[in-house]
Amino acid sequence: MSAQDWFDFFAALTVATNAATLALVVLLVLARVHAGARERLDQLRDALGSSGLALATLVAGTAMAGSLYLSEGAHLIPCELCWYQRIGMYSLAIVLLVAAVRRDWGVRPYAVTLASLGLLVSSYHYLIERFPDLESSATCDPLNPCTVTLIWKLHYISIPFMAGSAFLLSALVLVLARPTDRGADPSTAGASRDDDPVDAPTP
Repeated sequence: MSAQDWFDFFAALTVATNAATLALVVLLVLARVHAGARERLDQLRDALGSSGLALATLVAGTAMAGSLYLSEGAHLIPCELCWYQRIGMYSLAIVLLVAAVRRDWGVRPYAVTLASLGLLVSSYHYLIERFPDLESSATCDPLNPCTVTLIWKLHYISIPFMAGSAFLLSALVLVLARPTDRGADPSTAGASRDDDPVDAPTP
């Protein structure tokens, strides 16, 4: 496969990631007003309780592998903001892999925080790609500026958009999951299905 074929493949993965994220958000919204959607959301959250760590690991791990290809295979030079996103994504993938093997949901608050910080960097990077005048001259290396768009697919997908999509879906999966062993996650200790704010019916 040529580099362009790989870029198209990464763009297709990003579209699939965006579709999954949108479907989860729509289900969350519908669950607030529709009992049937609320029941489906409960089923999904229970399913993610057993597979959510593995799914989030797959998303972050795939993003990490894609990032490595872009630099080592396609020989694209990462800018400063790319490096920050790499640090976040690689750390997230490794932490999630260990947690998935151990089935340790105690990692959730740390992983969600890491993914959220990575998403913020990706969002800013995407913004200055589209509006270069917003970047301060001191932000990035002038010889390798963060405003240069190295990949542009389907009129909206660039490298930081790919990374941000992976950060967002990973975080959303982790937040929505309802572990079978709720005591494994300190953030849900003592919680019950009736106490879950996502499941509470709208007044």
